[in-house]
Amino acid sequence: MLTELGHLALIIALLVAMIQVLGLFVGYAKNWLNLLAAGPFLSTVQFGLIAFSFLVLTIGFLSSDFSISLVTFNSHTLKPILYKISGVWGNHEGSMLLWVLVLSLFGYLVASFGTQLPIRFKALVLAIQSLIAFSFLSFILLTSNPFNRLEAVPFNGQDLNPILQDPGLAFHPPMLYLGYVGLSITFSFAIAGLIYGNIGSAWARWSRPWTLVSWIFLTLGIALGSWWAYYELGWGGWWFWDPVENASFMPWLITTALLHSTLVLEKRDCFSRWVIFLAILAFSFSLIGTFLVRSGIITSVHAFASDPTRGIYILIILLLFSGGGFLVYYFMGQRADRSNLFEIISKEMALLANNLLLTTATLVVLIGTFWPLIVEVLFNETISVGPPYFDLAFTPFFIVLSLFVPLGIFLNWKKGSLKKVSQQLNFPIIFALLMGLIVFIWQDGSGLIAPIGLALSTWLIIGSLWEIGMRVGLSKHEYSVSLRWLLRLPMSEFGKTSGHIGLGFLILGVAAVTAWEQEDIRLVELGGTYKVGAYEFKLNGISEVEGQNYLALQADIGAFRGTRKITDLTPQKRFYPVARTTTTEAAIDSGIFRDLYVVLGDQNNDNRWVLRTYIKPMVNWIWIGAIFMALGGLLSLIGIRSRKMSTSSIGTVNQ
Repeated sequence: MLTELGHLALIIALLVAMIQVLGLFVGYAKNWLNLLAAGPFLSTVQFGLIAFSFLVLTIGFLSSDFSISLVTFNSHTLKPILYKISGVWGNHEGSMLLWVLVLSLFGYLVASFGTQLPIRFKALVLAIQSLIAFSFLSFILLTSNPFNRLEAVPFNGQDLNPILQDPGLAFHPPMLYLGYVGLSITFSFAIAGLIYGNIGSAWARWSRPWTLVSWIFLTLGIALGSWWAYYELGWGGWWFWDPVENASFMPWLITTALLHSTLVLEKRDCFSRWVIFLAILAFSFSLIGTFLVRSGIITSVHAFASDPTRGIYILIILLLFSGGGFLVYYFMGQRADRSNLFEIISKEMALLANNLLLTTATLVVLIGTFWPLIVEVLFNETISVGPPYFDLAFTPFFIVLSLFVPLGIFLNWKKGSLKKVSQQLNFPIIFALLMGLIVFIWQDGSGLIAPIGLALSTWLIIGSLWEIGMRVGLSKHEYSVSLRWLLRLPMSEFGKTSGHIGLGFLILGVAAVTAWEQEDIRLVELGGTYKVGAYEFKLNGISEVEGQNYLALQADIGAFRGTRKITDLTPQKRFYPVARTTTTEAAIDSGIFRDLYVVLGDQNNDNRWVLRTYIKPMVNWIWIGAIFMALGGLLSLIGIRSRKMSTSSIGTVNQ
């Protein structure tokens, strides 16, 4: 009975979304304020119904209700409780339910907390958000019902894909969905702004917090997925340019550009049409990612479905909202025309260069992702576009982008001076070049990846900190005075600095692990030792261990540096009896400056074991950088909130 109620809640949510769309558009056209005022209530009801439906499905997984088809094919009584919960979204139908839950959540949040929005504008935002929800609720109910029942109820389920039974993958999809599904609200703000006819600094202040929220979660979601792939898949890599990885990375690049251009719109009231274009484009890439994952046109460990019917339905949704959004932009874009003069050497121009580099880099990733599909359709040939293309085509744009960041920070609005900026940045420039030179000499001139990468990371980190130091007069005042000025800086300044430092840390990690990683694959007998770089490893033994829902062979490997024992590593080769699947569990000894990474392979005929061993210098700085970037977004969000509260307090006093 509870299952049927969950299904019914989805049907009612569909009807509520339809009523909300029709009611709010009619209310906007007729200026019926009573009808417009119903928008927040309907958004709350819609979110409540979808949340109830999601809760019902979760209860089905927790209680192992195998009368539900989805539970049978994605769960098992022996599965740990965390993976029973993550099994809810570890499949196509459940993940789509999570999709609309996040979609309705953002509508509810705008309805509840968007109190500063004009009532007519807010009604448009909620109407467009509900139109998106209506489309995906229709898709779920027509093609992907998560509450389908089985006529013959099995005794037990078929388990969740073992590689998804991991804490990283338990939290990665919700985090990612809060990111790129959250871009729907930015899209709704953009289309509502075009219809409403108000795209200016006020619109930027209204929409920027929601874009920041999506960007923060998208950053964390991508980082969590990268970390999971690193330690779980046993390949030793942190990024593979997989089509579905690219599908989340492209909206991130566009949203990063959008955040910077929105700042220009807010501060200088220009770039309005460009901002709207990016807002529509960001959500379009989110829909492209959904299409890639669920259409079956690509093969990936991330893919959910391979049903062409579902793919066609999502393609229709993609064309409806992306195409419709750009049509609205084409016919109403002149309403967003705003221009403020600025010189070529200015902060505006630096941010525009930032945007152009990010969008061009996105185009490079888009071409590489879809080119094999285009060739297959047009010429019936199978090709692959892998890391060599992406590394060669994407990296130059990112290098130039990194060079622009400190310059843009120091340039003035409207009119800047390169001479003045170069004088202000002379220490970071010299220090970064010196760091690159030292690394180049230290590694005997063998390769430029590490010197360039470490010089760039130093330039970003020192340049960002240098700007804060100059703002508080670190070289002009006593430390106590500078400290007082530092504490008075807006939180958004710390957010900007943290984000740029995070990018520097990420580049540092990428450059170090790419240039200096050491890999060793060999057969090792029990009791045998071998060396990789400065470390020696000894295979002490192999034992059998039993988990809650798997059996495993576990190696006991001692790691030494000289005569000092560093750690014991215990990589596993797991077998899941229900799914009849074997996976590897890498053993990793993590550190700030390096990871020791060992994977257990198969046993050969003479009782020796395949061991894959990596020394990965500074790889963890990749994820440290991502955390700093997300923290920067959070601090900026807190700064916006604090500024709004201060403005509200001043307004209250004035009243």
